[in-house]
Amino acid sequence: MYEYTTSVIQWSVWALLLWPQHLTASTPLDCRDDQGSLSRCTSISQEKLLDRVIHHAELVYRVSEELCSLFEELFIPFPFSLQSNQAAYACITKALPIPSSKSEIQQLSDKWLLHSVLMLVQSWIEPLVYLQMTMERYDHTPDMLLNKTKWVSEKLISLEQGVVVLIKKMLDESTLTTVHSDQSVLQNDVQPEVVESVMRDYTLLSCFKKDAHKMETFLKLLKCRQTDKYNCS
Repeated sequence: MYEYTTSVIQWSVWALLLWPQHLTASTPLDCRDDQGSLSRCTSISQEKLLDRVIHHAELVYRVSEELCSLFEELFIPFPFSLQSNQAAYACITKALPIPSSKSEIQQLSDKWLLHSVLMLVQSWIEPLVYLQMTMERYDHTPDMLLNKTKWVSEKLISLEQGVVVLIKKMLDESTLTTVHSDQSVLQNDVQPEVVESVMRDYTLLSCFKKDAHKMETFLKLLKCRQTDKYNCS
């Protein structure tokens, strides 16, 4: 118990020191106005909007890494982290037609890069809300972990707005279909056992971290193509 408490304190101090940096370094990407339209971003140039979206994706990925590490430190015993329990829980975006290999990603068109980012973003909005709900039921969950999860969830919605406007600007597409994962994590009302719940949430975080990295990678590749089309890797 003493080791657990010490670990929580150490993580909380470390996180509190870093947390303001995320907020001050973040470029606003709130596209919706008071009427609910995305007019706040339509007046921004395509180049600046892409830069803001990339910066937003970078922050989301960075905090997702911190979330995963913090969750593992607090709730996942070392032997469990080495086991293959996670294999029982497939990533919710596994069925999406998005390549993972570097060679396949390089072959994606600009249009498919943008739509892949949008699919990933929209597929994670509901699961992150679910994650907040389940972690609130844990005993001794640090506020920092809950606050970071909420922050990422909110920033993901802002990122979605920015990508939607970017698609309109770059591809001249005015209508978009919202993508939802068929493998919903919200459909089961039965409360899982504690260990099962922890491992499922750990898998969710791990999968989200991987997908957040994909979002950042795709957007940076898109940016590279705008400036140096033949030397992007």
